[in-house]
Amino acid sequence: LGACGKPQTGAVEPHWDRDTCERCRMVLSDRFHSAQIRYRDDSGRSRVRLFDDIGCAIVWLQDRPWRDAPTTEIWVNDHRSGQWIDARKAFYVSGHNTSMEYGLGAQSDAATGGMDFAAARRHVLEKERRNHARHGPKPR
Repeated sequence: LGACGKPQTGAVEPHWDRDTCERCRMVLSDRFHSAQIRYRDDSGRSRVRLFDDIGCAIVWLQDRPWRDAPTTEIWVNDHRSGQWIDARKAFYVSGHNTSMEYGLGAQSDAATGGMDFAAARRHVLEKERRNHARHGPKPR
């Protein structure tokens, strides 16, 4: 625990229906498709950013200098239980109705037709590229 008594690693429990997505500013209400990123800021402090969809988290993280740092954690809800799981170890299945329509549900075990984090990231970035080409840039 840090000086303020807050955990320095792991997922935090959002204030559902009050906290907003760091990228799109929608309220976090979906307890089965949300995400969060924990990282170290320039001063070394642990920071957490919340997202209403794994797609928002992936797009927001894309240009961060600490994106691939070992201290950067990405957490997603398991679409079946709502439990927070490590996004990099999760498996993703498409066809889900998610807040920002990236359509991915995460789960802790492999699924037929599922994808790993790298494939899910490519899926999100390709969908973002198509949306960007069709509608212009989304807010960051």
